[in-house]
Amino acid sequence: MTREPGTGGTTGRSDGGPTGRPEDGITERLYIGGEWVEPDGGHYDVVDPATEDVVGRAPEASRAQVHEAAEAAREAFATWSRTKPEERAAILDRAADLMARDAEANTLLARAETGATTATARAMQVAVGAARFRRYARGALEPVEQALPPQISPAGPMGRAGVLGAVAVRRPVGVVTCITSYNNPWANPAGKIAPALAMGNTVVVKPAPQDPLSVFAMTRALAEAGVPAGVVNVVTGAAPAVGEAAVDAPAVDMVSFTGSTAVGQAIGEVCGRQLKRQLMELGGKGAALVFDDVGEDGLAAAVSGIGTTFSFYSGQICTAPTRVLAQRGIHDRLVERLAGYAGHLTVGDPAAPGTVVGPVISAAHRDRVESYVELGRKEGARVVVGGERPAGPGLDRGFYVAPTLLADCTNEMRVVREEIFGPVVVVVPFDDEEEGVALANDSDYGLIDYVWSGDVARAFRVASRLRAGGVGVNTVGRNMEAPFGGFKKSGVGRDVGSYALHAYSELQAVVWPG
Repeated sequence: MTREPGTGGTTGRSDGGPTGRPEDGITERLYIGGEWVEPDGGHYDVVDPATEDVVGRAPEASRAQVHEAAEAAREAFATWSRTKPEERAAILDRAADLMARDAEANTLLARAETGATTATARAMQVAVGAARFRRYARGALEPVEQALPPQISPAGPMGRAGVLGAVAVRRPVGVVTCITSYNNPWANPAGKIAPALAMGNTVVVKPAPQDPLSVFAMTRALAEAGVPAGVVNVVTGAAPAVGEAAVDAPAVDMVSFTGSTAVGQAIGEVCGRQLKRQLMELGGKGAALVFDDVGEDGLAAAVSGIGTTFSFYSGQICTAPTRVLAQRGIHDRLVERLAGYAGHLTVGDPAAPGTVVGPVISAAHRDRVESYVELGRKEGARVVVGGERPAGPGLDRGFYVAPTLLADCTNEMRVVREEIFGPVVVVVPFDDEEEGVALANDSDYGLIDYVWSGDVARAFRVASRLRAGGVGVNTVGRNMEAPFGGFKKSGVGRDVGSYALHAYSELQAVVWPG
């Protein structure tokens, strides 16, 4: 296999074109042990969801190459785990600087391979990705020791009487496989790679097959920033076997996965058999409870917040409030306002300044979303707005789905119970607080729920009863230091902020005589 040293810049590109420009016909290589490696399985096309043009070509790794990447990470761990936190922080900071330096090229690339609008690609993908490396540069310097109260021990079989001191210390887990989602190829990988490296772990990164090119751009920044060989390894492939090898590789100690619940369950089975640590961010079907005491300002905020489902990533976001539970006193007005909101959203070319809703990631996913809308019709839901493939100039190509609102739904419908992952909102009415809470909790998922009410005491009371990893009270905003993760089938573990540092570490107890 052909190898090329990983010196940063354009090294990972067989065409030699400038980083991040999709018109240059990017062809990537794997990144293993600090070198750019030709893939055993050739390459596959990465397609622009807006135009159906080829953005670039991604490498198809073999199972052996994935295991080689894990072994490279294992070898590098011995040294990287012992580096000074200040050194790890400096590298992560430099990587953030380089990502920011190339922000415009990275934005073009992210937009081309994800179909996100320019504003979303720039602010919510590339900028957030760089910010996460910056955050965990600081995180590398956070204390890892926690002093524990001394314990007085009487004489006995374990020794003489005395006082025993103790400290709990966070140590790196080892080699972490990071399997990332397609909806944000900058923020999601950065949220795994940066805290893992900050804690002294080494990583094998397996990006989503639909949009891996951004992760290679991130990798070039890390290489240029001075990440030692083997600390970061990137393997890609469209075949499931690549991800499977990244999970079952003997050198891997932990798997961090973002994606569907079904795939997460399969990964969990492997991790369970091999007793590997795991961090899982899985599906969501966020309930948005809107009470009839919400008031006019609150109603406007609820409509705007819920409306992000239609527009943000074209509904391809697990935290979206896709399942609206509306108290009957507000139900009709809420449906009317949501319909108006959806009806004014511009669907089209994500590069156009006025576009709000771009395409979904692929033709297969568009068909899946459309099949759910049709299923909703058959189940008895009323299509208030949307429901047909959007038409208009420039929409004859690309994977576009119209923002769709389904009303007259019941909690038994599949469109209410299953994650659609597209610009589709369903509305279910309820009578009182007890019923609203019961409906919200009657779900396989529990990632983030939302409550809108003019009564703050009620809002927080309801929040305490919701079986979800997070609850937004009168907002869809997030505090990026708050723990993030799900109850039930929405995941295992927590990350974001310092919680991510904890997720990528093991606790070691050190005890000594006083």
